[in-house]
Amino acid sequence: MDDARKAQAPIKGRGAASYVDGRYAVTVAQGEDDGWGSVYEDLADAPGSQTRVTEERARSIVSRNDSPDVGHSASVNPYRGCEHGCVYCFARPSHAYLDLSPGLDFETRLFAKTNAAELLQNELARPSYQCVPLALGINTDSYQPIERRYRVTRSVIEVLGACSHPFSIITKNAGVVRDIDLIAPLAKRGLASVAFSVTSLDNRLSARMEPRASAPHARLKAIRTLVDAGIPVGVMVAPVIPMINDREIEHILEACRDHGATSAGYVLLRLPHELKQVWREWLQLHYPDRAEHVMSLIQQMRGGKDYDSAFGTRMRGEGPFAQLIAQRFRKAHARLGFGSMPGLDTGQFVPPRKPSPQGELF
Repeated sequence: MDDARKAQAPIKGRGAASYVDGRYAVTVAQGEDDGWGSVYEDLADAPGSQTRVTEERARSIVSRNDSPDVGHSASVNPYRGCEHGCVYCFARPSHAYLDLSPGLDFETRLFAKTNAAELLQNELARPSYQCVPLALGINTDSYQPIERRYRVTRSVIEVLGACSHPFSIITKNAGVVRDIDLIAPLAKRGLASVAFSVTSLDNRLSARMEPRASAPHARLKAIRTLVDAGIPVGVMVAPVIPMINDREIEHILEACRDHGATSAGYVLLRLPHELKQVWREWLQLHYPDRAEHVMSLIQQMRGGKDYDSAFGTRMRGEGPFAQLIAQRFRKAHARLGFGSMPGLDTGQFVPPRKPSPQGELF
């Protein structure tokens, strides 16, 4: 980043601190200080720091992947961009496809797929459709704050429930409890499960890294509420970041187990594309005293680079420090008695009928 564009201070309530340029940017804006004050002095009050939501008519809703590192083959993302503002979010670079910044734009310029339920119903009704469990919120969180208003995720769950289609949810927002009335009956039939991403139990650190996600204690309370409703709940310690939150691995697992979580996993910090720049800027602003050390450890686990996207190692890293993290996780996992998330039943799926202009005769 050009020195003239570097952020001078964190922005309250935001993870990113500047408009990092996307790799496909057609035009690039550059701030220039004319001597009357910092170009970033009023950034916190600028219109761009306010959340703006665009309602869009998506063309497709089910995303598929064949990655050996991901535990699902199909997913649904009701929103693009995420107001949680997690500075480490691997999905940030996806905003570059929209010619928007993976920095502040990712958490302030959001898109709600208001026709998601309609598209999903049409997809499930196709004669060629093969039922596999759908994962909700893999790229961006399905329960980010704007879900309270747009309820796109709820409409998707209603479609899935109506045809007994299995699904899983991963979130870091306690707002998922608002849909217990839909999720619990399906979970009891082996059709639904929920996983919480818990990055830290430290309120201050959480507020810095994921400023608009639910606070740690709220996530723990939500885990207990879901478990008490009969919903299987797992925890993802994600991402694990050396010298930032790695010391909390065992504490996070213990707290989540105490609140009823029965399965657990972890993912090492990933820094694809522009996220490297967003992350380095955040480190310099919040932890300048250890920024170089953090990046050194990250590079030790990534073959000397900020990130290595190779299958098999991108989620766990490699080298002595990565092996130490894996060992600590395995020991805590075994000691606390974590198991595996129960499988979801695809045999109950009944394809929905395609809407007919003639309506129903019988």
